Amino acid sequence: MPRFIFICLLLILPLSATSANEPAETWPPDAIRAEFDVLYETLRESHYDMYANRSRAAYDALFSRMRAGFDTPLTRSQIRQHFQRFVAYGDVAHAKIDPPMAAWEQFRANGGKAFPLFFRVLDGRVFIDDFMGDLDVRVGDEVLAVGGTPALEWLAPMRAHLSADNDYLAYTMMENRLPILVWQEWGEVASFPLILRRGIDGPFEIEVPALTRSQFQEAPDDHPARFALDWNAREARMLTDTIAYLRPGPFYDNRPEAEHPWNPAAFHAFVDGAFESFIENGAEQLLIDLRNNPGGSNSFSDHLVAWFAKEPFRFSEKFEIMVSEAAIVSNRERLDTQDGETDTVSNQLAAAYKGRSPGEIVDFPIELIRPRDGQRFGGKVFMLINRHSYSNAVSVAAIGQDYGFATILGEPTADLANTYGAMEHFTLPETGIRVGFPKARILRPSRDADADQVEPDIAIEALIAPDEDVMLQRAVEVITKRG
Repeated sequence: MPRFIFICLLLILPLSATSANEPAETWPPDAIRAEFDVLYETLRESHYDMYANRSRAAYDALFSRMRAGFDTPLTRSQIRQHFQRFVAYGDVAHAKIDPPMAAWEQFRANGGKAFPLFFRVLDGRVFIDDFMGDLDVRVGDEVLAVGGTPALEWLAPMRAHLSADNDYLAYTMMENRLPILVWQEWGEVASFPLILRRGIDGPFEIEVPALTRSQFQEAPDDHPARFALDWNAREARMLTDTIAYLRPGPFYDNRPEAEHPWNPAAFHAFVDGAFESFIENGAEQLLIDLRNNPGGSNSFSDHLVAWFAKEPFRFSEKFEIMVSEAAIVSNRERLDTQDGETDTVSNQLAAAYKGRSPGEIVDFPIELIRPRDGQRFGGKVFMLINRHSYSNAVSVAAIGQDYGFATILGEPTADLANTYGAMEHFTLPETGIRVGFPKARILRPSRDADADQVEPDIAIEALIAPDEDVMLQRAVEVITKRG
C-alpha cells in the first residue's frame, strides 16, 4: 500500500474524519478558555493517572500558560491542535485527540504542498526511510540537518503533537505521519534545505521542494523497489516442509462485509482452519507474524493462543480501572449499540461500576483462558514482532514470552505491554472534539512493572526499505537452526 496514504495514521482515526471539510466557524477566546477548562477538569477526573509522567505542578503551569494564550478566535481545527498538545504533554499514548484530518484533507485536495520525505530514527541518528515524488535523494541517506537545524532538534517540535509514552514510540509513529506533522507545526512550506550524508561520502546540501498530492505519486524510474507488509492481511501457509506461517491480521473483524467489528466468529473460523491445516501437513514449528499488527480485542487473540498454550493464561495479571463519570457514560453508549447482548466486556464493566463512586479503583477480573480441549498444536512456536506491533499484538507477544509459550523474534515493540490503556472517550460540549483517555492500568502477565516493551528473545534487525522480506527470511533461518 502506498506510503502517502499514511497507513498507521488512518488505522487510529475514525473513518469519517477524512470525509468532511473543515468548517469555517471560529470560537471566541472566552469560549475556548471555557472549553479548555472542561478538557483539563474532565481529564483529571477520568484519566487513570494523568500525572504518571508529569508532575501536577508542571501540568498546572502548562495549563495556565496555554489558557492565557487563547486571546484570538480559532477554528475547530486550530483548537484541536492546541488541545492535543496539552493532552500529549502527559506522555501517555492512550490519552489523545485525533489529528485534524478534515482540515488536512481539505488542504491537500485544494492543491496544498507537503513535506515529501519519511524519516526513521536509529540510535539517535536520522535516515530517509522513504520519499515521494521525483527527488534526488536515496533511501538510507542520513539526514544531518533540516533548515539549518540538526535533524533530531528539527523533529522535536513535532514530538509535542504526539501522545507517546517514550521517544521510541513517538519516532515510530512519526515514520508514517511526518508530512502531516510538518504541516501541523509550520503550515505550508515551499521547500526544505537538507544536509545529507550518503555512505562514506562527505555531507552535501540539497533543496527538497514540497509536493502536491499528485506529485507525491510521480515516482522516478529508478525509485527503489520496496517491500511493504500488508497490515490488514490474514495468511496461513507452510513456509517449508516443517515450518508453518500464520499472519493473523488485526484482532477484529476486518472483512468489508462485517456487520460488527467485534464479532470474533469469522476470525475464530480462520484460525481453526489454519491450525487444522498445519497439523494435517505435519508442521513441527509455527511462526506467528505480528509485525505491523494494529491490535484489537483479546476475544480474538485468546482463541489463537489457546491452540498452543501449555497452561491456562490471561493477557494481564493485574487490570485496574478507575471509575469516572466519563468512563461510565462511554461504556453506556457502547452498550446501547449491542442489541441486548449480555455476555460482553461492556456488560462486565457496567457491573464493575455499579455502586462505585468516581475516583475509586476497581480490580477488573480478566478471564483465565484454558488450552483447547482435543486437537492442539504441539510444536515449537515463534512470534515475529517489530516496532509497529501495537496494542493487543503486543499483549499476544507478552503472553507468549511470559508464559513460555513462544520464542520472540524481531525488534523491540515501541508500544508497551505495561500500559495505561483500555481507552474511552468523552466529547467536549462546545466544539464536539472527542478526547481519548485511559481508564486502566494494565500489567503484563509477568507483573514485571519494569518490562514495559516486549524485547525479543532473539533480535532480528528491521532494515531500511528492503526490497524483500528480509526479517521473515532471517526468522526462518533462526527457526531452522533451532530445530
